[in-house]
Amino acid sequence: MFHEMKEAEMAVPHLFRCPITLDLFKDPVTLCTGQTYDRSSIEKWLAAGNLTCPVTMQPLHDPTMVPNHTLRHLIERWLQIGHHLDPEYLARIDSFDALKRSLERQDPAALEAKLQALESILVLSEESSSKSCLVQLGFLPLLLEQVFGRFDGDKSLSEENTKFIEQALFCVMKLLPFCELANLNVLQEESKLTAFLALFKNGTCLIKMKLCQLIEITSSSSETKELLSMLGKSRELLHEMIQFVQQNSESSDAGIKALWALSSPESNRQLLIKEGIVDGLISYVSRSERREKSLAALAMATLEKLLSVESAKEELISNPNGISTLVKKAFRVSDHEGSESAVGALMIVCYGSLLAREEAIEAGVLTQLLLLLQSQCNGRTKTMARMLLKLLRSKRIEDPNHV
Repeated sequence: MFHEMKEAEMAVPHLFRCPITLDLFKDPVTLCTGQTYDRSSIEKWLAAGNLTCPVTMQPLHDPTMVPNHTLRHLIERWLQIGHHLDPEYLARIDSFDALKRSLERQDPAALEAKLQALESILVLSEESSSKSCLVQLGFLPLLLEQVFGRFDGDKSLSEENTKFIEQALFCVMKLLPFCELANLNVLQEESKLTAFLALFKNGTCLIKMKLCQLIEITSSSSETKELLSMLGKSRELLHEMIQFVQQNSESSDAGIKALWALSSPESNRQLLIKEGIVDGLISYVSRSERREKSLAALAMATLEKLLSVESAKEELISNPNGISTLVKKAFRVSDHEGSESAVGALMIVCYGSLLAREEAIEAGVLTQLLLLLQSQCNGRTKTMARMLLKLLRSKRIEDPNHV
C-alpha cells in the first residue's frame, strides 16, 4: 500500500518504469541484451512464446534473467525518501536516464547528442560508483548494439560515424572489465558479425585496435569460447588482421595480442596458417628490431605454438627471413625476452629438417647459443639451448622429408 501511495504522489522517473507495462519496477531483472524489465512482465512475454527482447527485438541467445540490484536499490531509496530526496541524487538518476534516451534515439539528427552522451559515459566510467551504475543499468549491451547493430557494412564510414564508433568502443573497453563477458556473445549474430568484419576492414587504425582488444578479451573466459572459435573461422577477418600486424606502427601490437588469442584454440590454427600468419609474424619480429619496445616475444611465442602444425613449419622454412629471424631472436645483448620461444621454435623446425639446420648454422646460430648459455637467461632456456646445440653438432644425416 505504501508502495502504491508513494508512487501516486511522485512522478516516476522513466528509468524506474518497466518498458512493457510502464509501471514502476517491483522486481527488475536484466536480459542478455542489457534491457531491464519487471520479472513478472518479461516472464509473461516469454511464456507467450516470444524469443526476442521486447525493446530491441534482438533474439535472446540466453534467456537468463539477472536481478538488477543497483536499480532496485535506487528505486527503494527513491520511495523511502520521496519528496525529501537530495536534488543531486535526483539529478543523478535523471542523468543516467537522459544518457540512455540519447543513445537509443534513431532519428538522423541524433548523432551529436549521442556523441555528447558517450563523452559523459567516459567521464562517469572514471568514478567507481557511477561505473557500477553504468554496468548494472545495462549500458554495455546498449553500447555494443550502437556499434555493431547500427553499422551497415555495405556503406563507407562517414567522419561523424567514425568518431562515434571510436568513442563507443572506448566506452565499451572501459566497462567490459566489470561486466559479464557473455555480453560479447551478441557478436555471434550474423548481422553483428558482419558489422564487426566490415568495421575491421574499413575502420580507422584506432577502431581496428579496439576490435583487436575485444578479440583478446574473448580468450580470457570460457563464456566466450564459442565466439572466439567463430571469429577464428572467418578468413576475411584473419586476412585483415595479418595485414594489420604487418603495418609499420605501434598499433600493430594490438593485432599481435589478438592473433595470440585466436591461435589458442587448435581448431583455428590451420586457417591462420593458410591466411599467412607465419609470414606476418616473421615480418613483425623483423621490424621490431628497430623499435625500443615491442611484443616480439609474444609474436615468437605465437609462432612457436603454431609450429605444432606441419604446414607452419613448411611456411617458416620457405620464408627467406624465417630461420635467420629466429636466430637473431635467440640471443640479444640488451634482453633475453623472447629467447626461450625463439630457441623452442628452432628446436621444432630443425629437428625434422636438414635444410632448416643448415640455414640456422649459416645464420650464426651456434655463436648465438653459446652466448645465450653464458648469459643470465633462465634455466629452461639454457636447457633448450644445450639440446639444440647437440642436435646441430651431431652428424647431419639427410632428412628423408627434405626436398
